[in-house]
Amino acid sequence: MPRLILASQSPRRRDLLAMIGVVPDSIEPANIDETPMQGELPGPHAARLARGKAMAVSVTAPEALVLGSDTVVGVGRRILPKTEDAATARECLELISGRSHRVYTGVCLAGPEGRLAERLVETRVKVRNLSAQDIDAYIASGEWDGKAGGYGIQGAFAAHVVSIIGSHPSVVGLPLYETLNLLRGAGWKAA
Repeated sequence: MPRLILASQSPRRRDLLAMIGVVPDSIEPANIDETPMQGELPGPHAARLARGKAMAVSVTAPEALVLGSDTVVGVGRRILPKTEDAATARECLELISGRSHRVYTGVCLAGPEGRLAERLVETRVKVRNLSAQDIDAYIASGEWDGKAGGYGIQGAFAAHVVSIIGSHPSVVGLPLYETLNLLRGAGWKAA
């Protein structure tokens, strides 16, 4: 059986995989440009990044199964950034306050002989109206740092989520049902 490489440095993705008994043989984060292309929509952006990560790492290990994934938060046609500062996080939180938005997670499995298998999962998340105090408290928590759309649903922000239609693990960072099916389809079996 080919070895499994996770092309992500996300501890959340490792934890999610562990929940379903998948332990990668190695973790090799892909270094790709994640800048959206002009006019690119959130779903296609997530799919392109997942594919790019899997393919970038598979070049160095063509005999392996390489799992790439990326999560993108979209409000309409707009792609919200992975927040790197409090001001950007605040803008994102103000934008999603009191409304529904969509979270897209692309997952791509690159295999031997250049085979690719891909899935794109869309989940709708509704957030309650956030007061200035709610946003200030969340910014102070630091949980927003590096998160797509300025929040992590697996932490304190969960208290602000009214509803989810779709895959909760996908919003955290990896759609487990689809990922396991891709792995099984490629012949991967748990040790």
